Amino acid sequence: MDGIISVLGVLTLVLEGISCQGVYAPPTVRIVHSGHTCNVEEERYSERVYTIREGETLELTCLVTGHPRPQIRWTKTAGSVSDRFQDSSVFNETLHIAKIQRHQGGRYYCKAENGLGSPAIKSIRVDVYYLDEPVVTVHQSIGEAKEQFYYERTVFLRCIANSNPPIRYSWYRGRDVLSQGSDKGVEIYEPFFTQGETKILKLKNLRPKDYANYSCIASVRNVCGIADRRVVFRLTNKTAPASIKLLVEDPIVVNPGQTVSLVCITTGGEPTPSLNWTLSSGSLPEKSLMKDGTLTLPAIASEDAGVYSCIASNNVGNPAKKSTTIIVRALKKGRFWITPDPYHNDDNIQIGREVKISCQVEATPPAALQFSWLKNGRALRSSERMVITQTAPDISPGTTNLDIIDLRFTDFGTYAGVASLRGGGIPEISIDVNISPTPVPPNLTVPRGKSPMAVREGETVELECLVSGKPKPIILWSRADKEAPMPDGSMQMESYDGVLRIVNVSREMSGSYRCQTSQYNGFNVKPREAVIELIVHYPPAVEPVWQEVRQGLGRPVAMNCRVLRAHPSRVLRYEWRLGSRLLHAGTFDSRDDTDYTIRSLVREGYGEYTCDIINEVGPGRCTFLVTGKAYPPEFYYDTYNPLWQNRPRVYGYKLQWTQMNPNAVDRIMAYRLGIRQTGQQRWWEQDIPVEGNIQKGELITHNLTELIRPEVYVVRLTPITRFGEGDSSTRVVTYSVPINPYLREFHCSFEEDPVCMFTQDKNDDFDWTRHSAATRDTKYTPNTGPSGDRSSSKQGFYMYIETSRPRKEGDTARLLSPTFNVAPKNPHSITSPPAYCFSFYYHMYGKHIGTLNAFVKQKGQSTSDAGPVWSLSGNQGDRWRQAKISIHPTASFQVMFEGIRGPGIEGDIAIDDVTLEEGECPDPPSNRMYQACISMVTGL
Repeated sequence: MDGIISVLGVLTLVLEGISCQGVYAPPTVRIVHSGHTCNVEEERYSERVYTIREGETLELTCLVTGHPRPQIRWTKTAGSVSDRFQDSSVFNETLHIAKIQRHQGGRYYCKAENGLGSPAIKSIRVDVYYLDEPVVTVHQSIGEAKEQFYYERTVFLRCIANSNPPIRYSWYRGRDVLSQGSDKGVEIYEPFFTQGETKILKLKNLRPKDYANYSCIASVRNVCGIADRRVVFRLTNKTAPASIKLLVEDPIVVNPGQTVSLVCITTGGEPTPSLNWTLSSGSLPEKSLMKDGTLTLPAIASEDAGVYSCIASNNVGNPAKKSTTIIVRALKKGRFWITPDPYHNDDNIQIGREVKISCQVEATPPAALQFSWLKNGRALRSSERMVITQTAPDISPGTTNLDIIDLRFTDFGTYAGVASLRGGGIPEISIDVNISPTPVPPNLTVPRGKSPMAVREGETVELECLVSGKPKPIILWSRADKEAPMPDGSMQMESYDGVLRIVNVSREMSGSYRCQTSQYNGFNVKPREAVIELIVHYPPAVEPVWQEVRQGLGRPVAMNCRVLRAHPSRVLRYEWRLGSRLLHAGTFDSRDDTDYTIRSLVREGYGEYTCDIINEVGPGRCTFLVTGKAYPPEFYYDTYNPLWQNRPRVYGYKLQWTQMNPNAVDRIMAYRLGIRQTGQQRWWEQDIPVEGNIQKGELITHNLTELIRPEVYVVRLTPITRFGEGDSSTRVVTYSVPINPYLREFHCSFEEDPVCMFTQDKNDDFDWTRHSAATRDTKYTPNTGPSGDRSSSKQGFYMYIETSRPRKEGDTARLLSPTFNVAPKNPHSITSPPAYCFSFYYHMYGKHIGTLNAFVKQKGQSTSDAGPVWSLSGNQGDRWRQAKISIHPTASFQVMFEGIRGPGIEGDIAIDDVTLEEGECPDPPSNRMYQACISMVTGL
């Protein structure tokens, strides 16, 4: 500990004593906001609504109490959808959403639970405000078919914008405001169905003066600082809706790989329309290029086919739209089947009977598909005995049939159905079918020994069906025992050789598999099928897979390992081990679990116990870690801190905790306390001895002293038993200014540069300045501000607001004190809040003095939530005066000074000697006393 003396001074760690208190408490929760906000208001039934502008940062903090420390979970519920944001045990958990968007508004819930009582849940509604750019669209009266707006025609100007909250619209003609009744030729109204989103300006029987610039201003009345949005439309006698023309055919039929250009031009419209292309099936291809209304699709592929539309809009009338369809030529999926004799239900090809050969191909476009037939390489034409037919050209897939009537010996040979597209450019598909005198119907069998198939989990298996026939048909595989997908995720898999190969077999793949012949590439006869049983062997699944057992020396320990499932389930045996040493082994009879008991735990009995339950595939393992480690301590986070030390550079902290499950292991003999400054690596450690047994719920208190202000420290606490060190807990100790329990006061005269830990508010317009008359620039604004501090010393310091340029009227500067802790007798509630006297001196001299406000801002409140406890405006004369206010905080709090700049530069306001004393103010002066003196002051 010698080193810590040089760094921290003498760090004395004194054990104040151990006392048993009922500190375990269920959680309570409160949601507070930080970061940007427009407004936080309480609605009916105490609902809190947090208003924020789109693009700002949302920060919601969940403040909890309770011991043990509650775990916090943030959720958002919108309709029936619940999105979990984070699960965390971090205290004061903050939900942070940067650049919030409108769809992220909704109700946010904070749930805190620590296992005691019911979880605590609070919610807050977040309302995101926004205002989009308005759009003006122009429409002629109904039935008007002409392209231009002539005299004696009615015109409607519609203004539309999306917003939250609702918009207020206003119209201007040039610089003149248009309102209902101001012009007989103008009507302004809001259609019922638009629900406030649209405001229509109706120009009745156009007059020459109606041809002008019209402005629509959309306003949400500066809510959340959202500025008004303005859009201008120029109405002339040439104003006309957009019209376009496509310089392409419809449809456009192309081959894959070609480059396609779609040209769209405007043929009318004032203002000049903008052109855009869309694809009906989704977004345009990534490779597409668009320039001046021309859409280029390089190296077009089949997936680029679809309906392409050119849309022209100039906000006059309805947008113009022209479409064309791109068809990418293709041939795919050639198949065939043979029907031996459709009239005699034969499965064989026989002389004198009929045979039908069918070929099928998918073609794009279907109408361009054409078939031809070859026999042994020579063209075949339709005749009375060789009848060639084809489905309608617009039916897909296209099919051609060759009927051979009264089969003869000379008809045996190889027939080819050839599919092609008219116009060429796409390779043709040829399907060869052999007709021979030998019996060729398909036959399907399972090889001997191939069903059932037994395989170990994780291996590769091949299910095989022997298929014969000429030609061999495609084999279709599916599950036979249940409606379940195949290993590739589809409901049916094809195989050309009759083999289904499954890689990395899992236990879920056990069951029956059906193989059957397809009519495709084979005979169009009743399908042949067979079933193969697949059995997947896997090692036992057991529980618990891992479990920690904490126990003290001399006590019994019981462990149990149970089989959940295994295949095969026979020939199961078990082995208990400690490390590599075999403790016990055996086989299962009718039980599905095994036990191992340590009657009296000895030091050598600590370690990792394993139980392997084994079948012929392998073992399943239960692992038990038997340890004497103590559970971690649980810090008491509702401690009121820090401790007062009447010394300028150090502070103390009352560290409090309870021990989790103290009787689960051997008696805790000591705690190892580690402490380090944040940002540093070195830990300073000291053991704190513990006398006697610690009881569950017992609050242990320890004072940390000689902590350097305002440094932040990380504290680590580790319980120690005969076994050794247990699990550690860490927490952060942060300095905050307390009320002195001995002197009962806080005083700040701003004489030192840290200004008593006062800070500037980050959300105001400018800052307070620390100054003295001796160092103040001689060029400062005359006739305002103090000539010395409160004690009339020119060397003394005070805080003031400088109101010279660039400051303007209404600008605010806020100065916040450090946080003061309120320590009630009952740590869970405050039934009678303590009273404090809050006093300060102020100097408000100058003809442009604005306003000085004093606030008491309690923990969890925003600046807008706290109302002023004291306020004064106007010139009070060239003298220091004192204000005293009795306050009654119920939680830790800050005092805040707000200076508001008046109408001119002679408006400097100063404060000095801020004091907080316990107890009511003896004679708190009222604002009326000061206001009554204003007439006297102005004469000074």
